[in-house]
Amino acid sequence: MRTTYSEATVRLYHLDSASEGGAAQTLFYGPLTEAMQIAASQPEDMQDGLFLATDNDVVAYLDLVEG
Repeated sequence: MRTTYSEATVRLYHLDSASEGGAAQTLFYGPLTEAMQIAASQPEDMQDGLFLATDNDVVAYLDLVEG
């Protein structure tokens, strides 16, 4: 993600690959730090489908925490 400061506004969403077409469900819209806390509190099996989107990029949650 190019926008990485802690107060960057992001959309945290879950992409359900099991649904036809991969339905996206928004979980949170707000500061990156809060989005990271919410993502970390999700069940481990759900974290694989979490993504963070800024105004100029999208990154998988697990790629961000493992990187």
